[in-house]
Amino acid sequence: MMTASALVLDFGGVISRTLFETHELTEQALSLPAGSLTWRGPFAPATDPLWQAMQRDEISERDYWLTRTREVGQLIGEDWQQMENFVRRARGADPEAVIRPEFLEALSQAQAAGCQLAILSNELDLFYGSDFRSRLPFLQQFALIVDATHTGILKPDPRAYHLITEGLQLPPSACVFVDDQWRNVHGAQALGMQTVHFDVTQPAESYQQALRLLGL
Repeated sequence: MMTASALVLDFGGVISRTLFETHELTEQALSLPAGSLTWRGPFAPATDPLWQAMQRDEISERDYWLTRTREVGQLIGEDWQQMENFVRRARGADPEAVIRPEFLEALSQAQAAGCQLAILSNELDLFYGSDFRSRLPFLQQFALIVDATHTGILKPDPRAYHLITEGLQLPPSACVFVDDQWRNVHGAQALGMQTVHFDVTQPAESYQQALRLLGL
């Protein structure tokens, strides 16, 4: 296998900690009693039937999070119809607090080695709000950010990955694609990208795997 020269990352779950991991912060931000949020997704799939339905492709990831958004809004007596409502209230005060330290370390190593950096997200601005990027200075280090919020092309549609390879002017085999959803990983594999399925329960190991594919 050839050594790749570009690191292509999903955002939610890969760069930022998942909302499953930050229930305590969310409860504090929304003045909810501790333990109010019980859904745990990949951290306790047996206790989260809605997550299981998403993994079976019965609902989309957007459907999952829209349902959770409405539920949390109801807990504080508000009608939330967009994921942005949830994320802004839960994470708006300090977005850098939810960025994975393992990501920052991997970013430093990849950048020092001269690797190109890109993000391929299905809902970066949709979930986080258009001003979120300006509050995360490290995003300026990415040569390309492709967000289906604006393109309308969701992973694993092959066109989404083509936007990355065309934008970076690289063949798929030169890209290491990292995502926490298997369907998106399989989509990248079908185009010939080198891939890492990001295990949100073991972020350090997942990033080490990606760095090895970059020859680092």
